[in-house]
Amino acid sequence: MILTEHEKSILVGASGTGGDQMAMEVVAEAARMLGADRLVKIHSSHIDGCLYHGDSGALYCEKLAAQGARVKVPATTNVGALNLLKPDQCRLPATQRKMASRLMIAHGKMGCAPSWTCAPYQAGARPALGQQVAWGESNAVAFANTVLGARTNRYGDFLDIACAISARAPLYGLHKSENRHARLVLDVCELAPRLVRQDVFYPVLGALIGRIAGETVCVIDGMPQGATDDQLKALCAAAASTGAVALIHIVGVTPEAPDLDTALGGRAPESTVRITRDMVISARDTLSLTADGQIDSVALGSPHFSDAECRELLRLANGVKFKVPVYICLGRHTLAEIEDDGADKALEDLGGVLVVDTCVVVTPILPSKPGVMMTNSAKFAHYATGNTGHLPVFGTLSECVASAQAGRVVRDQTVWS
Repeated sequence: MILTEHEKSILVGASGTGGDQMAMEVVAEAARMLGADRLVKIHSSHIDGCLYHGDSGALYCEKLAAQGARVKVPATTNVGALNLLKPDQCRLPATQRKMASRLMIAHGKMGCAPSWTCAPYQAGARPALGQQVAWGESNAVAFANTVLGARTNRYGDFLDIACAISARAPLYGLHKSENRHARLVLDVCELAPRLVRQDVFYPVLGALIGRIAGETVCVIDGMPQGATDDQLKALCAAAASTGAVALIHIVGVTPEAPDLDTALGGRAPESTVRITRDMVISARDTLSLTADGQIDSVALGSPHFSDAECRELLRLANGVKFKVPVYICLGRHTLAEIEDDGADKALEDLGGVLVVDTCVVVTPILPSKPGVMMTNSAKFAHYATGNTGHLPVFGTLSECVASAQAGRVVRDQTVWS
């Protein structure tokens, strides 16, 4: 390892706190294991390790905090296991609830911003083109690389907070320019223009990309201009869930992909896949694990619902109440926006259940008896059964609303015709 004098002094405990030394040890050893020969200075971090998966995470962070560790760069927090505004909404056993709370508190003590959202880029955390960052949470990583042009690998629990404390990350992978060029071309030029502009197309395409690309950096050619943050959010989340995608170049959208040749780094692609309508329909169908029929709930907001999505949900509902609970997962920043004009109360009056600081797939909030959960999120659909036991039915937001109002799956096939 080639370390700076500052990094060496922290590593041997000559400066900083015991927590600083511990964090630098973690980062340096991770770099060695990953084959990096040096560290890179980072500008921000998004911490995924605040979600409770066991006592070790809480004890680790409490030790760092007790030894004086504080983040040296702006650090946002991903979802936790509790809705801190409504602690009883989650059915965790008392001991686990206590440890989940301790884990979230420890991150606050270390100076992390209490954002508690998996969409930090919609809560003001938007690193600039080319900035080196250390983000956790797979959709946030993909969005940072793909849409913002920032540079990060997928940083997991324990390492993410260590990077924030040391303001360093291992210099490998997508931090390096030569590893950011696309090797795989996904051509969507043959798809109908009307289809590729639909909101629902983005999560479905993302789910398809994840299965095709795995962790390979790819480039999409033929996408329309003007995609919204919410559409790109859905694309990145799906690709990072069904695969390990951390960077998707979208020609004309990704800052590093003004054209196909630039995205490829001037080289010929290793392979090209022409995406057909049949492939899209097949990818859509794999997101549902049960036949159409009665549903027990609807889950929205993975990644977290935005203000615009909440408004669209209200518009589609048109004042007609839901027959099944509609769980709407959102961050505090969005809650504040919809509280301004009472949209939060309007959603609750319809039968919506607002879930803040967390989401229904990472902590027990859905009905304890497994049933059928409808969603417009490919990420929810991918993880639902394994994490909750509920069987997913995937559909458009419009279909989700109509289905919630009917208590059964309602389809509109014209979207795909």
